[in-house]
Amino acid sequence: MTSSPGRIFLSRIVGQGVFDPAGDQVGKLRDVIVAVRSTRRRPRVVGLVVEVLGRRRVFLPITRVTSMDSGQIITTGVLNVRKFEKRRSETLALHELFDRTVSLPDDRTGTVYDLAMEQDPRRDWYIGSVAVQETSRRFGRRGPTVVVGWDEISGLVGEETGQGATHLLATMDEMRPADLANAILDLPAKRRTEVVGELGDERLADVLEELPDTVQVEVLGVLDPERAAHVLEEMDPDDAADLLGELPPATSEELLALMEPDDAEDVRRLLTYEDRTAGGMMTTEPVILPPDATVAEALALVREPEHGPALASMIYVCRPPVETPTGRFLGIVHFQALLREPPSTLVGQLADNDIDWPRPETTLEQVASLLASYDMVALPVVDENAHLVGAVTIDDVLDHLLPEGWRERDSPATEVVAHV
Repeated sequence: MTSSPGRIFLSRIVGQGVFDPAGDQVGKLRDVIVAVRSTRRRPRVVGLVVEVLGRRRVFLPITRVTSMDSGQIITTGVLNVRKFEKRRSETLALHELFDRTVSLPDDRTGTVYDLAMEQDPRRDWYIGSVAVQETSRRFGRRGPTVVVGWDEISGLVGEETGQGATHLLATMDEMRPADLANAILDLPAKRRTEVVGELGDERLADVLEELPDTVQVEVLGVLDPERAAHVLEEMDPDDAADLLGELPPATSEELLALMEPDDAEDVRRLLTYEDRTAGGMMTTEPVILPPDATVAEALALVREPEHGPALASMIYVCRPPVETPTGRFLGIVHFQALLREPPSTLVGQLADNDIDWPRPETTLEQVASLLASYDMVALPVVDENAHLVGAVTIDDVLDHLLPEGWRERDSPATEVVAHV
């Protein structure tokens, strides 16, 4: 399936950059807004949903698009940055039409996996073609794919029941978790449930960590308890504890009982701390090594993709056991220090331990002050016996310092001219 002049398949342009006439990028294309009227009349393209700075999604009228050649969307340079709000007469082509079950001629059925925009002689854009994967008559086999005209199928007008999300998620495969969370946040509750149902546990855990508390609870509520427990196991322990803290005690205890004992133990420990303290913000899984580990071993460990940038910035050197709560905490080694030393150097020789590290009861403000004072992005949290119990990262501190509900907040509407 290829695009041709005058016909552009949406899966080829979603995620592409949106540029002003000077060539400066002003955002990314996230969806195409269409007006669906009937089975026989091709839907007119009304505009584009563009994600601009700060993950805000705004409306760009199609009349302000001057070119969509080579996968680059060029605009007149004027963007209204008021948050996009979908009207009842509008349909999001990717989020609402992909994965629809439709009827084809000759009593065939299939699933929509792409749509094509086409331009008429008056230079208006319409959805003219629909790419469909036919339902296979053989178990375990994929059916053939066909591209048909909008007026040749039925099932795209009206609300779909039991709609999947496989092809929609394929277009979002390379999105960062925060961007995918933002996309899910804009979906109707029913469609959100369908998308969540097809995300893998690890991917869903990453997305949940980026969603507001109320939506986290909603999403967890549509999962069966066993799957919900698996997703919680994949989350960072501090994020899982925050989410469980939003649930009724009986529900929280049920999910903890279904989790792996080691994972549940970490989360239970975090639930005992006050919210706006080092203990309430910390993760129990920092990068920990014994003093006789080498720089080469440390560098190999921080390269693991499961460690976020803030956690990977620091090695915590402790006497065994090296799982929290550890043996005696000996100090930290910054990632930059590792890069300056020969691979055979022992991390115990490099450990710094000359700061009064925060305790679990240390307040949010005190933790923020320490991060700022010592130009650090993570801090160890130690108990009264000098055992490492966790680490606080700057992203968790910011999450607590920002106003409540900041993930859902929207700044006042303005109109900007982007480098015309």
